[in-house]
Amino acid sequence: MNINQLIIRNLKKNLSNYYLYVFALIFSVTIYFAFVTLQYDPSMDPATGTIKGQAGVKAGSVVLIAIVGIFLIYANNLFIKRRSNEIGLFQLIGMTKGRIFRILSIENFILYFSSMLIGILLGFSVSKLIVMIVFKITGVEAVATLSFSQEALIQTILVFLGIYLLIMLTNYLFIKKQSILALFQVRSSTEVKVKRLSIWQVIIGVLGIGLIGTGYYVSQKLFDLAFSSINGMAFAMAFILGSVIIGTYLFYKGSVAFIFQLIRRQHKGYLNINKVMSLSSIMFRMKSNALLLTIITTISALAIGFLSLSYIAYYSAEQMAEDYVVHDFALVNEESVDKFTTALESNDIDYSMKQVEVIQYVADASDILDLNMDQDDAIMVDPSQYQVPVVSDADFEQINVEKNEALLHGYSDLTMSFMKIKDSGTLIFKGQSEKFELQQIGLKREHLVSSYFSGGGLPLAVVDDSTYEKLKQDLNPDIQMSTKLFTGIDVSKGDLQKANELYISQNLEEWAGNDSQLKSSQDQKMNMGLIMFIVGFLGLTFLVTSGCVLYFKQMDESESEQPSYTILRKLGFTQFDLLKGIQLKQLFNFGIPLAIGLLHSYFAVQSGWFLFGSELWTPMLLVMVLYTALYSIFGILSVIYYRKIIGNAL
Repeated sequence: MNINQLIIRNLKKNLSNYYLYVFALIFSVTIYFAFVTLQYDPSMDPATGTIKGQAGVKAGSVVLIAIVGIFLIYANNLFIKRRSNEIGLFQLIGMTKGRIFRILSIENFILYFSSMLIGILLGFSVSKLIVMIVFKITGVEAVATLSFSQEALIQTILVFLGIYLLIMLTNYLFIKKQSILALFQVRSSTEVKVKRLSIWQVIIGVLGIGLIGTGYYVSQKLFDLAFSSINGMAFAMAFILGSVIIGTYLFYKGSVAFIFQLIRRQHKGYLNINKVMSLSSIMFRMKSNALLLTIITTISALAIGFLSLSYIAYYSAEQMAEDYVVHDFALVNEESVDKFTTALESNDIDYSMKQVEVIQYVADASDILDLNMDQDDAIMVDPSQYQVPVVSDADFEQINVEKNEALLHGYSDLTMSFMKIKDSGTLIFKGQSEKFELQQIGLKREHLVSSYFSGGGLPLAVVDDSTYEKLKQDLNPDIQMSTKLFTGIDVSKGDLQKANELYISQNLEEWAGNDSQLKSSQDQKMNMGLIMFIVGFLGLTFLVTSGCVLYFKQMDESESEQPSYTILRKLGFTQFDLLKGIQLKQLFNFGIPLAIGLLHSYFAVQSGWFLFGSELWTPMLLVMVLYTALYSIFGILSVIYYRKIIGNAL
């Protein structure tokens, strides 16, 4: 057999054994080329494009390079270790290390660049689909075209050529430093096996669970008053991140073995074949893979968390626009009101208009605010000098406030995360010559006028009309905003789109405080939709690559355990008996990192989701269910591979 025949034979063998690696390589190139093509799409141009997202796509492409590069190098290291016996045999028959390296390089070159060519072709084919998805998510009405980007092609070739050179370098170093004897021992020494559980491992296990639990607890208290200062919140976030990551590492290092050891002791050592095959291997293999599993779990949690938060903001866009703009159109300038109503009338659009006079007052809110901030904190505001917008209850039919009373309307979750506003207490309004003491009678979330007027942080105060007139006569002109009249305009649903186009064409946003509910919703969907797409794209890539890594590890484990399966089959256990234990084992192998990642992301999202939107459960559960379903595919594939190994055991 000559060298060419040997290379062709090895290629066929590797392709049949490592088909998932080839798939992952093709997938990585496809995803990267399509993503970079999007970067050079004219619609993403910051000057002329519809979506101002070129910078985000560039940042995403850098992260994508890191994910794909690390995965390919790691997967290659796994495979070359699997071929260590083959490399050792080549040396035994007289091949030099340089010649062996050349053979492996030619094999890798053919496999790698063939996959890259297929990936580029597929990436070009799906690039139009990806642009269509972006347009759909962001609500952009444009036609997606299939255009080939020479810049994207060159960038993809250079990136994957660089990754290939790194792979060749690691192969060269591996072959050069290994002796023949060491090559035959590589696979047998890749996993650390422990026969008994030490006291130190028990301590590590308990400490790991304790650190994760502590991180979860602090995350739930993150926006409480205990961490309402910037320094306190920064320290709390750093503590949560460090505690959870270290706790996750210790969990895999000791907690898993500790928990399973308790299960074994509960059964007094008498375990059936299913539990032996599922528990015994996982107890000690997870310890040796602790760092890898920690990285996979942490990044999975980040991907799920960021995707959940961006989807929460996207999902809540319409509700948040309704909360903060109140009417279809919110105008705070008489000139803009005249301009817009004239445009509506000239286009035969019927509208209703509500105008509310708003004045600004400095108030002593010490009695209704619960603040616990550092004196040197940047967000520290004297609670006795809060600026509060004030309106009359006469402007709202559904509200009736008595004299010397005030009803607060329109707080935000962001404001409430930094200061606790009570629903009762005393507000002292400071006029130019006298003070007005009013009793707060309630706190409502509903916004009555545009949030533009609540720039001081406190909600709008609704007072009795007679009280309002007294306040108005004694107000301090130095703190008044340039305008004090809020105008809300509503149109019928059928005319809303046309009216919104008129609002935009009239350049009414040039006046500070003017806003369109529909445009506000569309802008948030566009911005958060693009972020959601980029995060989802990166998350999908990481999901596939990490799933492949775990699958490759299971391939290696299954082949190393094949002699044990042969013995069990000879003892009379059927293939079905062994598969039940394997299924339970894979449930733990893939389920534990997934479950911990989901748990991490849940507590991360739960601690601050209200800063992004108004709905938690539906967006978060949709993301988690989808991620779990895709991740489960690799667990199913590993069971199928184990079935093949068990079938060949006899």
